[in-house]
Amino acid sequence: MILSASGWRKVFAVSGNEQDKAPEISPEDTALSAIAAEVFFDYLKDKTGIENPVIAVGMDTRPTGPAIADAMNRALLLKKAIIQFTGVSSAPEIMAFSKKIDGFIYISASHNPVGHNGIKFGINDGGVLNGTENAKLVEEFKKRLSAPDACNSALNRISQASASEMRTLEQQSKSAKHNALRAYEDFARLTIAGSENKEIQDNFFEGIRDSMALNPMGIVCDFNGSSRTLCIDRDFFKSNRINFYEINNQAGVFAHEIIPEAENLVHVAAEMERLQKAGFKDAILGYMPDCDGDRGNIVYWDEKAQKACILKAQEVFSLSVLAELTYTIWSSTDQNMKPAVAVNCPTSMRIEEITKALGANVFRAEVGEANVVNLAREKREEGYTVPILGEGSNGGTITYPAAVRDPLNTIFAILKLLTIRGGGLYELWCKKSGHKYKDDYTLTDILESLPKYTTTGVSEPRAVLKVSSLDHAELKRDFQKKFEADWKKNPLRKKYGLESYRIAITNGTKERYDVADWGESGKGGLKVVFYNDKKEPVAFIWMRGSGTEPVFRIMCDVRGTDIQMEKDLLEWETKLLGN
Repeated sequence: MILSASGWRKVFAVSGNEQDKAPEISPEDTALSAIAAEVFFDYLKDKTGIENPVIAVGMDTRPTGPAIADAMNRALLLKKAIIQFTGVSSAPEIMAFSKKIDGFIYISASHNPVGHNGIKFGINDGGVLNGTENAKLVEEFKKRLSAPDACNSALNRISQASASEMRTLEQQSKSAKHNALRAYEDFARLTIAGSENKEIQDNFFEGIRDSMALNPMGIVCDFNGSSRTLCIDRDFFKSNRINFYEINNQAGVFAHEIIPEAENLVHVAAEMERLQKAGFKDAILGYMPDCDGDRGNIVYWDEKAQKACILKAQEVFSLSVLAELTYTIWSSTDQNMKPAVAVNCPTSMRIEEITKALGANVFRAEVGEANVVNLAREKREEGYTVPILGEGSNGGTITYPAAVRDPLNTIFAILKLLTIRGGGLYELWCKKSGHKYKDDYTLTDILESLPKYTTTGVSEPRAVLKVSSLDHAELKRDFQKKFEADWKKNPLRKKYGLESYRIAITNGTKERYDVADWGESGKGGLKVVFYNDKKEPVAFIWMRGSGTEPVFRIMCDVRGTDIQMEKDLLEWETKLLGN
């Protein structure tokens, strides 16, 4: 079982097959679920001093979710927790709801295959526990599992849960779900409008509705049976006069693989093209969420090519950063504001080009949503304004004050660019970046104005290496020896004008440059940044190992559109890693 801050997860399908859609889980996994709930309850009670903390319990639409929830609810009832069982909920929904109570348990394995499942824990700050707090849970969890007869003891305990209390909990679920949806809608309005002021929110969304009346736009969603089938999406868009088209909208019925990468976005692209041919010319944006609904990559209608195009994850994130940074600058009256963005280590360097043009800073953390969220919090405490953060490598957009990715925020970031005109966001970007502005611009024009980079996709087979050692530090030291020996003589230097390099490592929220021992990065990220003769960064190669299996994730980012350069540098990295 992976026990990371991003979630505890494993294959829960009793067969062990990650593609198994059966709802049953084993007695051992029932016990694991119960003990996990008990550990979190005790942690929350100790942290808050509240005798009967209010805990939201929700799940995505995976078939094993109800069995895990049943075990956890029984354990929590016996602990005398006040449970708000929201049933099927999206991650942003339950995390918004948790801000009004004491904490949450969310049952999900995010984008993993259907037979997987997992558990996320959080308090009332709107996000998952950070690495330090999660480590406390993990330590106690392992300790309790090591006790004699831990499994049977847990099963015996939860068998004593009152049947009438379980029925009451189920009956109250509808009310809890209603409250969660309302909390999420309120929080979404706050996040998208960028203000807690209700009048400012009303004015913002009135502006959206007015824009739609003049220039109708439609959103196409491939729900793919995810938790967002039972979320606010359709009503939220329609209430703002944005037409909404949906496919695969039956909860728990997965039409294809769950991960919202290019190979699965073809379905929403095909629906967009069908709608366009049928005369629905407003269908210009589309998204597909993953199972827990916190991620949704984007498809758009290219009016020049007359086809639906799938945006790469790095492009989605770059577009969102451009939108939210310009919106923050455009709407702010603070002359001393220090805008900034927090990203993960393998986010493309195009972010630096965007932020440089807009006078903002970039700060980088190790891979992991919790790391980026905590880095943004640290920078806010230092006086920076961080309106947006996330992991460009997977397209995940986190818009402050949210602490979790949300496709609604991504869609509305793009809508801000398209609807705020006449001295608006795109005009501001063009002035700052030196691009030629035109009044009748489209999303295609905005995309063409973004810095051009060629980046390895996170889901590509060549981005994952099987390695022989789980000792990440030693593996990186070996890579260092090979790299330093090969650097001066490698023909790629002359071919691509690589004059020098710097090393960057990331651990948690900390990034360090120019370390002598590359192994100091340990299980964190290691990046080699290449510079040309003008001392400009032109490319990087990056690596980070999995903590649970002998796998290394690698990637390359190259300024410009030279596909061969990206391929050559990634192959060089692969060779030096011994594959």
